[in-house]
Amino acid sequence: MSLPTLWTLYGPFWIADYYTLLQWSAGFFALVILISSIDDVFIDVYFWVREVWRSLTVKRRYPSLTVAQLMERDEQPIAIMIPAWHEYDVIAAMVENMVETLDYENYAIFVGTYPNDAQTIAEVERMRRRYKHLHRVEVPHEGPTCKADCLNWVIQAIFLKERENGTPYAGVVLHDSEDVLHALELRFFNYLLPRKDMVQLPVASLERSWYEFVAGTYMDEFAEWHAKDLVVRESLTGSVPSAGVGTCFSHRAMHALADATNQQPFNTDSLTEDYDVGARLSKLGMRSIFARFPVRYQTRRKTWFGLGPAKDFEIEMPLCVREFFPDTVRTAYRQKARWTLGIGLQSWQQLGWSGSLAARYLLFRDRKGVVTAFVGVLAYVLVLQFALFYFANVFGWLPVRFPPLFAPDGVMRWVFYANLIALFQRVSQRIIFVKRLYGWEHALLSVPRMAIGNFINFLAVARAWRMFLTHLVTGRRLVWDKTMHDFPSADQLIGERRRLRLGELLLSWRAISNEQLERGLNRQSRRDLPLGRALIADGAIDEETLAEAISYQSELPRVHVDMARLRRERERTTVPVDFQVRWRAIDIGSNETGDHWLAVAAPLPPEALATLPAGIVWQQGVARESEIAAGLRVLRGDPSGTVENAVPLLGDLLIEMGLLARRTFEKALEGYRPERDGRIGDHLVRTGVLEPQSVERALLEQRHRREGQVGA
Repeated sequence: MSLPTLWTLYGPFWIADYYTLLQWSAGFFALVILISSIDDVFIDVYFWVREVWRSLTVKRRYPSLTVAQLMERDEQPIAIMIPAWHEYDVIAAMVENMVETLDYENYAIFVGTYPNDAQTIAEVERMRRRYKHLHRVEVPHEGPTCKADCLNWVIQAIFLKERENGTPYAGVVLHDSEDVLHALELRFFNYLLPRKDMVQLPVASLERSWYEFVAGTYMDEFAEWHAKDLVVRESLTGSVPSAGVGTCFSHRAMHALADATNQQPFNTDSLTEDYDVGARLSKLGMRSIFARFPVRYQTRRKTWFGLGPAKDFEIEMPLCVREFFPDTVRTAYRQKARWTLGIGLQSWQQLGWSGSLAARYLLFRDRKGVVTAFVGVLAYVLVLQFALFYFANVFGWLPVRFPPLFAPDGVMRWVFYANLIALFQRVSQRIIFVKRLYGWEHALLSVPRMAIGNFINFLAVARAWRMFLTHLVTGRRLVWDKTMHDFPSADQLIGERRRLRLGELLLSWRAISNEQLERGLNRQSRRDLPLGRALIADGAIDEETLAEAISYQSELPRVHVDMARLRRERERTTVPVDFQVRWRAIDIGSNETGDHWLAVAAPLPPEALATLPAGIVWQQGVARESEIAAGLRVLRGDPSGTVENAVPLLGDLLIEMGLLARRTFEKALEGYRPERDGRIGDHLVRTGVLEPQSVERALLEQRHRREGQVGA
């Protein structure tokens, strides 16, 4: 019998059977969705009833905490730990922003790196040379392992530093290398320590453009989870899980965890060590809170879905940790797969269903996603197929009409109605919480983004199940599934960074003390020196630190002068030698884009830039003083032009020794031409600026310093 004949005879029956299967599947999925929806509605109702009750009682009875109260509390020592695996693209910017932002003095930073991650090590070392309170902790084996393993080595370094200093850290704060902190974060933790053993701040996504739908799902989800779900969780059980960032552990809590786990406070058998550590602290009877302290943030938005003008807004929201989350489907579902694997599967395996009834209910809520993520997407598929059947009936494409399996006035009809109401409730809650943080445009966009989020969660849960089952079957260890991160630009961090003068900046970096700054300022005023050179002359800082500070202040990149290349191309330089000598700017050539680069010790003034050859895109980069000095010697044909034995140039030394005023020296350089006027010392004597004895004194000091370097 041919296939067309079979289809003619049996096709209607096959279609009918398939339609019946769809209806049974729809009924099953509807019941699962109803159970999940009842859970969601309970959380919604509990939250809003609690909010109303607190507004009528607690908030009227007790005054709110103020910033002044935070500032009055004496600073306790606090440690910040940051695990880093392949974070070379963001770690330096994160540390820079953190140090510049935090309004706190008594803290130290510990960054964990792996020996086979040279790029991250280089960036952390660059920051360590800049910030004296930053410590790099090297994990003694190659990565990737897991985040918990890295943290365990970091916490051991913190314990060691406590013993060396003889002073315990009152709190240990956990952050990731993409986090953006608020200025008051450590002040807030300091206020709550040691009364609270774990303090969890809310986490929020930095605002994205309206068309970034994948990244927008994180905005929506965290806006609701960390404003409502965690509040209810704390109210029901008196404890909260750590979010992995913005978590502060008291000294007592961290040492109790270490003592209970053979000095391994973070669970290396879990990919969500943050969730796990919160549960273990609760079992130890520690007091944890989800803390909300209202502060004001500044943000810039393009209004009307990006079509309107950009406007600056000041919004009030809880003190929180903000970051950019993944903005592609692949990176998003891989990150969420790790969360699902740790929270939904590994915690089930390791923690079981222990605790009070409320705690078990919340465990169910955490773990239901390993099933409901599939149901949600399959429900979309069912809706699509029912729509196809509907249109097939309308246009007469099917030989018969199929009656509904469930009675029109039966129980399933009310199940579907209940799910429809729950869907409306779900959408309205999402809109409310997104509107609070991101405005009405993103509130409207959160509705279609819910479908995108469901699809990403489906992929994440599928990946989590695959990884978990593979681990069970093969015994293969689950390791750090790296997500590459972005850090916001200065424009995106409007209002977050305080602009500091050089002395204030070096103080905030712990590069100098107040006494050293005072001596440097005195030397600066006496000798008419720039503060940076005065601090170097006083031995307070080194050239590397000064170059980093100037680079940071001016927002110019760091560069290095290639002496061998400079010798080869000395005669072919694009920039006149007299310009380079006068303005202390070394021509280091072009890059692949055609931009021409100058190495400078400090940004060039506008009058210098105006005299550069036209038609060329000029870029500046900050180099060390010794590199500039050695480069200028090379340009003048001096064979002693090497960075290793570089000593101050004669003009700098004359100023440092108080033999010549800086402005007088700069005036003398205006008409100076090396090829015509010879050595700078001869030029100064010939023009009557200096007596020969003064030049001889400076040359003698220069020789002594060079001989001292050779002897060393």
